[in-house]
Amino acid sequence: MRKISISRQILTQGVFLLVGLFILIPIWSTVRLAFDGSLRGRPTTFTWLPKEFSLEAFLNVLDRPYQSVEFSILLRNSMVVSIGAAVLALLLGVSLAYAFARFRFPGQTAGLFILLLAALLPPIAFATPLYIILSILKIRATLIGLVIVYAAFAMPFGIWNMRAAFQAIPKEVEEAAYLDGASHFQSFLWISLPISLPSIAVTAMIAFLMGYTEFAIGWLFVDKAANVTLSMAVYALVNGQFSGAQPWSYLGSLAIIMSIPVIIIFIIFQETLMERLLFQETS
Repeated sequence: MRKISISRQILTQGVFLLVGLFILIPIWSTVRLAFDGSLRGRPTTFTWLPKEFSLEAFLNVLDRPYQSVEFSILLRNSMVVSIGAAVLALLLGVSLAYAFARFRFPGQTAGLFILLLAALLPPIAFATPLYIILSILKIRATLIGLVIVYAAFAMPFGIWNMRAAFQAIPKEVEEAAYLDGASHFQSFLWISLPISLPSIAVTAMIAFLMGYTEFAIGWLFVDKAANVTLSMAVYALVNGQFSGAQPWSYLGSLAIIMSIPVIIIFIIFQETLMERLLFQETS
């Protein structure tokens, strides 16, 4: 094992310290804002601790953070949209990924390129055509429309991610199943699908986070307060704070509450993420 010099160790640890502070200071600032009851407008000075510890912002946010809409309705809308987008992206994306990985058909290369291009473009680039299509279908301002939109945004990455996982599975494993009398669907269902579960879980998590955190498209499409999600409520709070209508502690408290489901998901899937990373390194 090569020995690292003391100067290089100090430089490396210093870089890691700066990166850690760059990540932790904004998080701590948000926590400090959430618990600071002395704020009545925009904060003008930086302090490490709240000047007046208070839970008033959390209580107000948990009551009606956006206009007259209750927090439970906002949370329900976010869960419906994000979970629905993840399920729909998996149901459609798994079959497409397996087809791109195992079969050869006309337009395959062009299809993969189009999917890659769609994954690189920002979602707002598709706002106009999606607005027209969903308006024609009369589901633009509904939660179902948001589910379809967010699933469509998550599918290109998901297809490429799951396609790589299916390609890494040796064909001999499936051919052995064929010799035992299994069909293509049975081989996919009982062999390829379980082996690719880490990649499928990553795709589901990305689709969930996209539906849970995206607000720009939703803000353009939704025109009813009853269909607003938590991410849209955060955006509304930001606009209200810049106009002086809401204390900044409301934004910090809602951001902390909104991050709890994301943290829980990462804790649940952390082993799956590590398995996916190790799988990529060994394949």
